Amino acid sequence: MRIFISTCVFLVLCSFSAAFDPLDPTGNITVKWDIMSWTADGYVAVVTMNNFQMYRHIQTPGWTLGWTWAKKEVIWSMVGAQTTEQGDCSKFKANVPHCCKKNPTVVDLLPGVPYNQQFSNCCKGGVVAAWGQDPSASVSAFQVSVGMAGTTNKTVKLPKNFTLLGPGPGYTCGPAKIVPPTTFLTPDRRRKTQALMTWNVTCTYSQFLASKHPSCCVSFSSFYNETITPCPTCACGCENKNKCVKSDSKLLSVVGVNTPKKDNSPLLQCTRHMCPVRVHWHVKQNYKDYWRAKVAITNFNYRMNYTQWTLVVQHPNLNNVTQVFSFDYKPLVPYESINDTGMFYGMKFFNDLLMEAGPTGNVQSEVLLQKDQNTFTFKQGWAFPRKVYFNGEECMLPPPESYPFLPNSGHETRVGLLILLVSLVVFLLF
Repeated sequence: MRIFISTCVFLVLCSFSAAFDPLDPTGNITVKWDIMSWTADGYVAVVTMNNFQMYRHIQTPGWTLGWTWAKKEVIWSMVGAQTTEQGDCSKFKANVPHCCKKNPTVVDLLPGVPYNQQFSNCCKGGVVAAWGQDPSASVSAFQVSVGMAGTTNKTVKLPKNFTLLGPGPGYTCGPAKIVPPTTFLTPDRRRKTQALMTWNVTCTYSQFLASKHPSCCVSFSSFYNETITPCPTCACGCENKNKCVKSDSKLLSVVGVNTPKKDNSPLLQCTRHMCPVRVHWHVKQNYKDYWRAKVAITNFNYRMNYTQWTLVVQHPNLNNVTQVFSFDYKPLVPYESINDTGMFYGMKFFNDLLMEAGPTGNVQSEVLLQKDQNTFTFKQGWAFPRKVYFNGEECMLPPPESYPFLPNSGHETRVGLLILLVSLVVFLLF
C-alpha cells in the first residue's frame, strides 16, 4: 500500500513539474467568459482566449475548445466560431439550435467568412500568436448565445471539464472560476461598463503530455574545430523511420505529397535524428571584444510550413546581444536577476514562415555578442546553448562530451614534457 501511495504521489508531482516551464513560469492560456446580456431562457456571452505564453503559439490548423454543460443547455447561435457537430436537436420544432450536444466542440472560423459571421479577434483559422511575439495577435474571441440556462447570476451553472487542443494535445485546463466582472471603456473613453458575470478557465501546457519524444534537435559546430556534432541518433524517436522519404526520392514530385493530413502525421526526410526540425548553432568568429554565432533552422517535414515560428535559446552571453542580423530578437527575463534567455523569431513578411522540407525549408541568421572578459571562454563548450526551444518545444541537445572542443594546452604540455625528457637524456649522455 505504501509503495502504491508513493507511486501515485510521484506521478502527480511529475505531471505538475512537466506543466511548469522554468523559462516561462507564468505562461498559460486563459479562456474568459463574459456574460453581456440575459435572454428569455439564458444569456449571451463573449468568450475570449488570451495566450499569455511568451513563446508558444497555436499554429494551423488552430485551436479546438471543448467543455461539458452543467445542465441541459443548448447553443442557439454563435458568431466568430462554430461547433463541429450539431447533435440531436429533434425535440425543437420551430427554431433549431446551433448545437444541442452535452459536450460541444468549438473551432474558429476561417479567414474570409461573411461579415455577419465575424466577431472581433475571430476568424484566423484558430491561429493565435505568442504573447511575447505579437501581443495584438495573441487573442481569439467569439460570441455565443446559450439557451435553457440560468438567467441570473445565481441560477447560471458554470460549464465544466474544459479541454483545449492547440492544435494537438498537451494542454490541461482547470475548473471554471468566477472572477470580478470584466470592465469595458466606451468608444469615447468617458464611461465604464461591465459584464454581468465573468468566469475564467486557465489552461497550461506540458510537453510530457503532448508527445513522448522531442520534436526538434540541436547540432553544433565551430571555427576552431573541424568536428561537427550532429543531432543525437533517433533524437525524436524512430517510429517514422520506415515511412521517411529520401531527399532525392521521386515520390516528392507526386502532386499532393505536401498536403497535410487530417491527423497531422508528418512526412519526414530520412535522417539519423528523424526530427521534423533541426537547429544548428555554429560558433563562427572571434574578435577582440565580440564573438559571432550563426543560427540555422531546417525543416525536415514535407507536410508542414511553420508560421510565426519562435526559437528560444538559453545562453549566459545573451545578456549582452549587440546585433541580430536576420531575425527579430527579444530578451526573456522571467527572473529579473537573470538575463540569459532570448527569443528569436522571423521578420514579418521576410522569414516568419519556415517552408516545408526542401531547398527553401530553412531560415538563418547571425548573432553578434559582446564579451564579458570575466566569464567569456571557448573552453568546455561554453559557447554553446544550455537549452533550445522551437515553437515552445524543448529540443534535444547532443551529449556535452561530444561538443566541438577547443584545442587546449594538453597536447602542448605533452609535447613540452617530451622535449624536456629528450633534453635531459641528451644532457646526461654528454
